[in-house]
Amino acid sequence: MTMHRSVRLLVFAVMMLSLAAASHAQISVGISVRVAPPALPVYEQPVCPGPGQLWTPGYWAWNDDAGYYWVPGTWVVAPVGLLWTPGYWGWHDGVYGWHRGYWGPHIGFYGGVNYGFGYGGVGFGGGEWRGRSFFYNTAVVHVDSVHITNVYVNKTVIVNNESHVAFNGGHGGVAARPTHDEERAEHEHHTEPLASQTHHEHLASQNKQNFASANHGRPAIAATARPGAFSGKGVVAAKSAGAPYKAPAMSPKQARASTPAAKHAATPAKANNNSKPASHPSTAANKNTAPSKKADSSHTNPSHTDKASNTKAQNTAHPTEAHSNQAHANPTHTAKTSAPPSHPSPAAPQPHQSAPKSTPSVKPVAQHQNAPNPQPQHQSAPKAAPKPAKGR
Repeated sequence: MTMHRSVRLLVFAVMMLSLAAASHAQISVGISVRVAPPALPVYEQPVCPGPGQLWTPGYWAWNDDAGYYWVPGTWVVAPVGLLWTPGYWGWHDGVYGWHRGYWGPHIGFYGGVNYGFGYGGVGFGGGEWRGRSFFYNTAVVHVDSVHITNVYVNKTVIVNNESHVAFNGGHGGVAARPTHDEERAEHEHHTEPLASQTHHEHLASQNKQNFASANHGRPAIAATARPGAFSGKGVVAAKSAGAPYKAPAMSPKQARASTPAAKHAATPAKANNNSKPASHPSTAANKNTAPSKKADSSHTNPSHTDKASNTKAQNTAHPTEAHSNQAHANPTHTAKTSAPPSHPSPAAPQPHQSAPKSTPSVKPVAQHQNAPNPQPQHQSAPKAAPKPAKGR
């Protein structure tokens, strides 16, 4: 009984750790590209359609086929007691990575990007939860106070309408780091974007006029009163682009290409070409014949080959073979013979060294009178034959 209870407690602990890891993983980078997003467009906030709804600011999302496209800001019915931390683009190591937004009890770090309407770069000043009711700060958000009575005015909220930069870090990005409160908020339990938000982003990707390549940073649908409602009442167009639009110097597919991986792939290929004597013996033999023209002539006339040159070229192309030759060759004539006549090395069968290795004929041995070991019978036979004749 105690064993079953321990197992259940262990399983429960593993499940809790998994949920915590999943909630924290939402902060991780999802998409990385090599071009910066355009500046945030200038637009007005549509009127809040009803109580209990929170503003989710617009942002530039990415499509691998067409590049950046604008996801209009919109009002959504919020989970009770939770606040929305917008996603943001952050520069790191030459690429811009997208950090997804999430719901949580407190506002986390969103790159210091000024999305406006309460999201001035740090925290959120557009309202607050009081029990199960959300109260709106009419100093920074646009609500109809006739239909929505949970309102207050706080003009101390900093409103910065000058900066429209859409990313953190890098050249021209927002230079902001997480505060202590934001770091603590990042370790809290988070909730994924709502289904209405995901659907809203998907519909925005289907509308060609939302792409920066078409609207040049000034989308015709900058904000909507309700998620996915891109026409009719409540649709707001951008007044202007946040900054002059500059078309990317590369295509979307090139921007999404993994440049570091491509560089790493090219480097070994180059290194292999320079180190082919170790990995490709046949190719190395063909390229390493230049040190001595006499080594090339050994393929046509082996009997007149300079044996020292052949030995030097062979040792340069195959260090392992040179080691074998030193181990098996007779020390008295190692410098003069191109290959050991009686003890071939293990690497001898290779075809590109056939000329210096496959011709240990009688002629090269006969030219070296100081090498008695390979052919001892040819030196002693002429002297032994006449002695019996004299005895008779």
